[in-house]
Amino acid sequence: MDPTPTWVRALGIDHGDARIGLAISDDLGFLAHPLETVSNKNTETAITRIVQIVEDRKIEDLVVGLPLRMDGSEGDAVKKVRAFSARLRSRLPETLRFHEMDETFTTVTAYQKMRESGRKAKQAKPVIDQAAAVEILQAWLDGRGMANH
Repeated sequence: MDPTPTWVRALGIDHGDARIGLAISDDLGFLAHPLETVSNKNTETAITRIVQIVEDRKIEDLVVGLPLRMDGSEGDAVKKVRAFSARLRSRLPETLRFHEMDETFTTVTAYQKMRESGRKAKQAKPVIDQAAAVEILQAWLDGRGMANH
């Protein structure tokens, strides 16, 4: 068995109309951590910031949350996210791997975890998008781990 660990460089994205939450994996691919919240008032500025993060952190996997409906179908929100992803993808290296994850309940779960840790809703608001991105990325990391065993 090769003792050299396989480094994971993954970025999770929770796309919203106003803000985009970002999360990053640890190097071993076990845990997702909040990174930052990017304003989405100007999509081009938001994309430029994400491209910079991908380059600076040598990201290899991009995990984008898809806001599916409760029945699993796709609506206008998914179309918006996919349009954003297409614009982002056109600015990134072709070697970057894109993944889509169902993000249903990620914001609800993130709020719940913050409440359990003692944060009030008002305190959670500035970082809730990052926390939702953590949930998206963690689900992908966990699924990836299961696929490798």
